[in-house]
Amino acid sequence: MTDEAGLWNVANVLTMVRIVLVPVFVGFLLAGGTAGRLAALATFCVASLTDLIDGRLARSRGLVTDFGKIADPVADKALTGAALVCLSALGELPWWVTGVIMFREIGVTALRFWVIRRGVIAASRGGKLKTLLQVIAISLYVLPASLSPPAIVRELFMAAAVVVTVVTGVDYVVQAMRLRRSEPAQASEGSG
Repeated sequence: MTDEAGLWNVANVLTMVRIVLVPVFVGFLLAGGTAGRLAALATFCVASLTDLIDGRLARSRGLVTDFGKIADPVADKALTGAALVCLSALGELPWWVTGVIMFREIGVTALRFWVIRRGVIAASRGGKLKTLLQVIAISLYVLPASLSPPAIVRELFMAAAVVVTVVTGVDYVVQAMRLRRSEPAQASEGSG
């Protein structure tokens, strides 16, 4: 590992920024009003953008670290989870939606740790689509009422996010089971 790939590389710093932005986002969202909602939306979008950037930087510049492998999914779940829980607590999103998404997110993270010695469950295209749909749906719910699209638009995006979340969750369970049944040497060859 080079010095550049140490703990304080740019990818890991972006992950930490995302974690720090979670309580800022929650504060703005709970403050309410148009200004609070717009500030919450801006914070959520910046935090979501750090997720896109940190992964690309880590892979393209060889900055992948053990810390990043753990902190990045934790930061993602913290941001998404905080948004969903707050929206449900405010009565704007049904609790079952939050429950289904969080169950899947925590479950997939646990699966990744369960199989980590045998290989890596990389994010699939479906997983990336899931993240995009969740970010769009949450953003639509965070918008102030005066700027929000009709409820049906928000609900359709959230429904799509829930469906893709569940389907990709099942796919990750299948991948994890395959990795657990494989020989450690075989799994490590194909990880990445």
